Amino acid sequence: MENKFCENKIECNADFQRSDSPDSVMKETGKTSYQCDICEKTFSQKCRLTAHSRIHTGEKPYHCNICGNSFSHKGNLTSHQRIHSGNNLYQCDICDKSFYQKGHLINHQRIHTEEKPFNCDVCGKSFSQKGNLTTHNHIHTGEKPYHCDICGKSFSQKYYLINHQRTHTGEKPYRCDTCGKSFSQRNNLIVHRRIHTGRNCISVRYAENQSLGQVI
Repeated sequence: MENKFCENKIECNADFQRSDSPDSVMKETGKTSYQCDICEKTFSQKCRLTAHSRIHTGEKPYHCNICGNSFSHKGNLTSHQRIHSGNNLYQCDICDKSFYQKGHLINHQRIHTEEKPFNCDVCGKSFSQKGNLTTHNHIHTGEKPYHCDICGKSFSQKYYLINHQRTHTGEKPYRCDTCGKSFSQRNNLIVHRRIHTGRNCISVRYAENQSLGQVI
């Protein structure tokens, strides 16, 4: 019987025809339930469990025949191939910006609508992107999942880790267009530019005096 709910019928049917290998991360728990041996998440269709298992195995069976990039899901390969074809199927009807994936268009449209559907259960703050809510939640949980592989220091946001790593690498990506001086932090460049514009010169001098001897 054809599995009409599976997005990829060919892959799904093939999975049902194959017998489970000894090192498989899958096990059948019932007629319509399949469970992952690693994280115990359950699925009603075996093809969905097969796709999920690639999170654990790292398998990427779908390859781009143009650039060689590999993907764990066929849909991701299809979206990627639009980069080569120049076929942007999803276009914003407000600013005409185009996207390769519908999800990216939906996220973009919230810039225009100012919709913030993701709400923090603790403080009620709202966000337009789910990832921003996840990052915000670290404030409440105290979780610091981003670790420096040089000194081991941890951070709640990836942005803070990137800034911190520049203390090790010496990278200064923010450059003044007027005098050429470079900075590791964007805010330091903004303060520095006021020297050239004449804005808040006293505050700038005070800030620079306070930072003497510190790594910029």
